[in-house]
Amino acid sequence: MSTDDSRQYPPVDPYRAGIFGRCPRCGKGRLFDGYIKVGTSCPNCGLDYGFADAGDGPAVFVILLIGFLVVGLALWAEVSFSPPLWLHLLIWIPLSAGLCLLLLRALKGVLITLQYKNNAHEGELDNG
Repeated sequence: MSTDDSRQYPPVDPYRAGIFGRCPRCGKGRLFDGYIKVGTSCPNCGLDYGFADAGDGPAVFVILLIGFLVVGLALWAEVSFSPPLWLHLLIWIPLSAGLCLLLLRALKGVLITLQYKNNAHEGELDNG
């Protein structure tokens, strides 16, 4: 975030803006041009989203979080109730897919807004 941005735009909470898919600079424009495709620029303030590169970070976090949750719940259900295999498949596969889709957009937005707030760039080291 440049000093001009901080003078012209009020501070934006990167977590809130990321979760709701808003521009990291103004907090009003849309960050995404679809479900998880990042737009080219903010329609409100004109910020170029060319810096936005979340990579595989959001997918890794989502897989680890949802995998831990669903496997734990499936093991608990198996030990407590011993449901048939078809019931496990009917419950856990849609739950996993739904939670992954729900969290992927929010985590991608948060990582991009934090990238903007911290002025993070790929392949640069701070030698200060």
